[in-house]
Order: sequence, then C-alpha cells, then structure tokens
Amino acid sequence: QVQVVESGGGLVQPGGSLRLSCAASGSVFAIYAMGWYRQAPGKERELVAETTTSDRTNYADSVKGRFSISTDSARGLWNLQMNNLKPEDTAVYYCSAAHRGSYYNKVVDYWGKGTLVNVSS
Repeated sequence: QVQVVESGGGLVQPGGSLRLSCAASGSVFAIYAMGWYRQAPGKERELVAETTTSDRTNYADSVKGRFSISTDSARGLWNLQMNNLKPEDTAVYYCSAAHRGSYYNKVVDYWGKGTLVNVSS
C-alpha cells in the first residue's frame, strides 16, 4: 500500500509561482508513475503532469512551458513547479501515483486529498 500527501497550495497573484510537493509513504518502490491532476469548480478532474521511472513525461497542453514536474522516486518525492500562473489554473490539485500496469491502463492507484491553488489578484 502507498499513501500520498501533497502540500504547498495557496493564494498567488496572476503571473506568480508556486511549488507543490508530494510525499509518498509505504511501498514506494512499487510506484511507476507519479503525477498531478487538478479539478476546477464545475469541471472534471484533469491530468496536469505525470512522469514515470522510465522518464516518460506528459503535460497538459494548457501548462506546457509553465509547469515542470520533478521527482526523487527513490525517496517517494515529487514536485510540481508552477510559473506564470493564470486565474484559469485555479483548482484543487491532487497528487497521484500508479503501478506500472495501472499506468498503461490509464488508472491511478493512489490519490492525495488535494491542495487548493487560488490564482487571483
């Protein structure tokens, strides 16, 4: 079993930056994919960024060039650096983790509880 906990959300002005962190505990050696999703009010949860221990990395088109995911998979840690934030980035951000088989079946095995990012002036 794996538990994931995210931190680092908050209020930021448009154009500002935030860094989200995720810490996994338990059987971290079994994690293949690490990622971030978000859910804005009235919208479905969407993938923001994900990466794997095989260095396959994907970003949502809306965040390419602004957000960057980094990992220390051996320690079960990964971060999301968010730059040039826009009001439309406002959402609850969820840390995610998946085993290898789940990843290729587009399934997330573990979710954090979420952290709110509010981009507003």
